[in-house]
Amino acid sequence: MRILYLNFDRGIPVLGDKGASVHVREFVRAAAALGHEVVVVCARAGQGNAGPPAALIELAPQRPGECADGVARERSAAASGSDGAVLAGELAKLAYDRSVGDRVYGELGARNFRPDFIYERHALFSSAGARIAARFDCPRVLEVNAPLAEEQKRFRGLSLESLARRMEAVSFASADVIVAVSEAVKAYIEALVPERAQRIQVMANGVDLGRFAAGRMQREGIRARLGVGPDTGVIGFVGSFKSWHGTDLLLEVYQAIARVRDVHLLAVGEGPRSEEFRNRVSVAPCRESVTLAGRVPHADIPGWTAACDVVVAPYQAAAGFYFSPLKVIEALACGRPVVAPRLGQLAELIAEGRTGLLYHPDDAADCRRAILKILDDQDLRTAMGREAQASVAGRGWDRIAQRVTELVREARMGAAA
Repeated sequence: MRILYLNFDRGIPVLGDKGASVHVREFVRAAAALGHEVVVVCARAGQGNAGPPAALIELAPQRPGECADGVARERSAAASGSDGAVLAGELAKLAYDRSVGDRVYGELGARNFRPDFIYERHALFSSAGARIAARFDCPRVLEVNAPLAEEQKRFRGLSLESLARRMEAVSFASADVIVAVSEAVKAYIEALVPERAQRIQVMANGVDLGRFAAGRMQREGIRARLGVGPDTGVIGFVGSFKSWHGTDLLLEVYQAIARVRDVHLLAVGEGPRSEEFRNRVSVAPCRESVTLAGRVPHADIPGWTAACDVVVAPYQAAAGFYFSPLKVIEALACGRPVVAPRLGQLAELIAEGRTGLLYHPDDAADCRRAILKILDDQDLRTAMGREAQASVAGRGWDRIAQRVTELVREARMGAAA
């Protein structure tokens, strides 16, 4: 089939490092491997990683002043106390949404590409996908990874809240199939469009099983680069250093463990709180045994993950925890035990005592206990690693891509009945 993949979120560069970028590339790669022809249209291509086997079309906002075109009503409807920068960003998204549909249609016409279905990654203030699907008269699959309006309001501010929520509900209601990455995201969608509950399918993030299983071949080489011996326990973190990733707790726990055991902390990734974390490490007593690897291309992540003896995903406690943590699934596929709080999908992915250990959210002492239990028991660590790898055997991206195409066929049959 011919698949048009739409990613209108400028915060998710297709060739970037963040988990969302990996998700885009891996789904497209899996769909192409199944024999489908894929065209990816995005707001930002980015750089840093090899592109998937697909035509990649970047349709960036056309000009800085675009946000002023045709959005006067929304501007006047904003609350008088709105943050100017937040409002400007929202108006820019609205203007982009209103113009991008015609641009997509023109680009595809020039390539003589008519999709059999659209696969769209949900974006805030985005309704163009539904219009494009109507214009091509084809099914539309909407992938929803987070309650975006709620997330935006909580972490970054949301001026046009009513409009954002209306547009989100309309986007959900017009999709032929909705793919939610967790039960919490599914519940969020159902609350907005209860009449579409039967169209929602929960599919957690996937993983390239072969690539991560092969990471162990690089383990010793990376450990040698870190300067750690066979008896040194390496505690790993892979992530984007955002506020909810719990890196403050991780450093606290690590410093407590370093006082009683030979350990090394390996932190891979960059993000909004990277500099703050680096500054805290620079004045910590254990700073000589911490490696901040920074940005690592995704192709190299399996080796860095395999270099760890235990991987920690120290998410902060949050009501309605909705994440489907890609790095946790990748660590399991690499055969690494995982320590994480007992939250949402984490408690489903990690089999307590078999593929890792769960601790009480935000409880540093309980997190420390779990990490030490794994580090201090080689046999347990080895057994957990084997079972961790086996636990994700059915989570390859190919199975996700295959399931999506099956759902599209079912939706077509239902529409024809």
